Amino acid sequence: MPELRKDPIIGRWVIISTARGKRPTDFGETLHKSNGGFCPFCYGNEKVTPPEILAFRKNDSAPNGEGWSLRVVANKFPALQIEGELEKRGDGIYDTMNGVGAHEVIIETPRHEKTLSTLPVEKVEDMLWAYRERIVDLKRDPRFKYILVFKNEGVSAGASLEHSHSQLIALPIVPKRVAEEIKGSLVHYQYKERCVYCDIVHQELETRTRVVSENEHYLAIEPFTPRFPFETWVLPKYHASSYERMERDEIAPLAWILQDTLKRIDKILNVPPYNYILHTSPIGEEVNDHYHWHIEIMPKLTKVAGFEWGSGFYINPTPPEEAAEFLREARV
Repeated sequence: MPELRKDPIIGRWVIISTARGKRPTDFGETLHKSNGGFCPFCYGNEKVTPPEILAFRKNDSAPNGEGWSLRVVANKFPALQIEGELEKRGDGIYDTMNGVGAHEVIIETPRHEKTLSTLPVEKVEDMLWAYRERIVDLKRDPRFKYILVFKNEGVSAGASLEHSHSQLIALPIVPKRVAEEIKGSLVHYQYKERCVYCDIVHQELETRTRVVSENEHYLAIEPFTPRFPFETWVLPKYHASSYERMERDEIAPLAWILQDTLKRIDKILNVPPYNYILHTSPIGEEVNDHYHWHIEIMPKLTKVAGFEWGSGFYINPTPPEEAAEFLREARV
């Protein structure tokens, strides 16, 4: 029988449609690769991108040329622009402000054919450290309230270029989804004096039915109320409210579990397109007892349609307990 499950953080309902019972092989082909063509992110094409904001280089090679292993550049077609003031204003009942922000691209490797699953794990560490470095830097701008880091992998997931990269957008407002999580987390904390994410970590480690993998510092799970098949979360096992407050020695185990999780997803689902998003505390609220940073990975296997848009519910044809079992048993 289908089951309605309530998200313990934001109160959203999810339908686990066991009658549809989709296994990994039932999802069919999804569009992952583009048709190729010129790639501005490839080695030797540095001059066609905006100037480097950050780069990891060897042998003190010159900026904006070869010799790099990771580059961060401004997005050539930004969603928001760095110049200007917010100038908040009202028009009757409508509120507006200027589209001020920062939009950056993290080019994770010079090699066009590589993905996060196939890179040396040390390069995944570099990427995760670059996220931290850019968040720390952009937080100094008083116009920004939140730094959103995300990755679109594959055409169906919204990637316009197949060369492995992720993006960062600094926003003058806190995104609605994050605000909902923080509100729900605070309600839980005020009632129980505990972080809801810490409670989730403890319960999942106890029951282990939705655990995918773990190491000393981090846990990968299928959440109790996944919106999408094989949605996977990576969380610190200890309470940590802000991603950018982590130390350098915490990056290696995070890189290992993120790559391990992506390898399992690739193995079981035949290298699907996916999105992942880093959720962390807003600027000015970095240290707190109620919120817990985490990464949400969502393979693009199903489509959001009329019921989801109309109800705010999601229908997931694969129970997370089954998804976790498939991923645990993957040989990577």
